Amino acid sequence: MKKAINTDEIKPVDFSGGIRGKHRAASDKGYTVKVHREDGTTIIHKFVPEKGAIVLDEDVRNYFPDSTTVNSALRGLIKLLPQSRKRERAT
Repeated sequence: MKKAINTDEIKPVDFSGGIRGKHRAASDKGYTVKVHREDGTTIIHKFVPEKGAIVLDEDVRNYFPDSTTVNSALRGLIKLLPQSRKRERAT
């Protein structure tokens, strides 16, 4: 059984010196999750984002539950843009 955490002992952490996106490049390449089971076995899952995957911030995800709704909203915005704004997709 886990010991209860005494929140009075938790000290505040200062993140003001942090670097935004420091580990972004590494996470874009994928990550590994190890699941240790009670029977002593370990399962390793490798997660690699699909090519062209875009990560939405949580507040945006609340409005768009799936890629269909995101694409529909973006297509609606694209129709509002002048044709001269079209550009080649970067590879």
